Amino acid sequence: MKVLVLNCGSSSIKFQLFNMDQGEVLTKGIVEKIGLEDSFIKLEYNGAKDVFDYHVPEHTKGIEHILELLVSDKYGTIASLDEIEAVGHRVAHGGEKFGQSVVIDKKVAAEIKTLSTLAPLHNPNNLKGIYAIEKLLPQVPQVAVFDTAFHQTMPDYAYMYAIPYEMYEKYCVRRYGFHGTSHKYVAEEACKHLNVSMADQKIITCHLGNGASIAAIDQGQSVDTSMGLTPVEGLMMGTRAGNLDLGAFTFIMEKEGLDLEQANKMINKQSGMLGVTGISPDMREVRDEAAKGNQRAELGLKMYDYRVKKYIGAYTAAMGGVDIIVFTGGIGENDDETRKGSLTGLEYLGIRFDNSKNEGVRGEQKVITADDSNVTAIIVPTNEELVIARDTQKLINTK
Repeated sequence: MKVLVLNCGSSSIKFQLFNMDQGEVLTKGIVEKIGLEDSFIKLEYNGAKDVFDYHVPEHTKGIEHILELLVSDKYGTIASLDEIEAVGHRVAHGGEKFGQSVVIDKKVAAEIKTLSTLAPLHNPNNLKGIYAIEKLLPQVPQVAVFDTAFHQTMPDYAYMYAIPYEMYEKYCVRRYGFHGTSHKYVAEEACKHLNVSMADQKIITCHLGNGASIAAIDQGQSVDTSMGLTPVEGLMMGTRAGNLDLGAFTFIMEKEGLDLEQANKMINKQSGMLGVTGISPDMREVRDEAAKGNQRAELGLKMYDYRVKKYIGAYTAAMGGVDIIVFTGGIGENDDETRKGSLTGLEYLGIRFDNSKNEGVRGEQKVITADDSNVTAIIVPTNEELVIARDTQKLINTK
């Protein structure tokens, strides 16, 4: 079975075409700067890479270009679009309605649209991809794989907020969590690598990228996670504030005269590493400046590591111990200093960090604790698209 996976953002579309029978990626790439004059498509195919300067005014046109490239004489990896047997979509928010991946029909699409009130920056863009495939490949079945689904096993005392209960009853305001596809995948891969059963393990997964979250996974189920109703809660991120005193938030709104749109922009787009350092949301650029003695860059890095460490400690307490700590995501997989800063000082938990194993490791699955460490810390590169493809194949084959 050949499965096309789409991840539609506000101004981008990530895509991969899988041959599930051979377990290989045939083509992958990204459409960037949708709606702008300088939009383009990056494509990887048959071991080669190319960039195409296309004008992509909106998502349907972007997906049209993707499909054209997949079957083109020069760049294509399939002979006909008829070879695409299913399309899997990353959908950010499934609310309480969706605890697992589902085949998309009109009712499901309507539910995803309704849930856009909980993820206004994400679900509407995910729907654009669904509608585009419905138009361009009307006979091809589609599957929605939800970022929130894996976390639906959290107990109520973990996901509820201490606000008037009516807010939950009326608006479903609670913690949902995100990156669920990634957390599930890397936990499973870590257990495979270590040859242990996930059902017997207490695992903390650290998905650290421009967006970042941590999950507590006990006996294969998510029991807590750092992101909340929206992806702005929890860790310090590239441009998101993470945990913030609500009193401080309303204080700033009043003093700066911010309306809701401006305040939302501040905590989502102007805070985090960018806000603290004034340099960049990119960890690499911040590290470069810290190496030159920039004090705000140094502060940002210390804040980042400290918050990751706090969540590791908190989730160890919540589960009554920890067996495995997993690092993944762009920062988790590639930034050895972040891994070192997050684990140093946790020896009391039975963690014996080994920097000789950690130093210089980028994008490689590898244990970074000593052989006699009571807790195993491991790097596992994530592959959310593969999880989406697997779920899609499974659902279509059992339809």
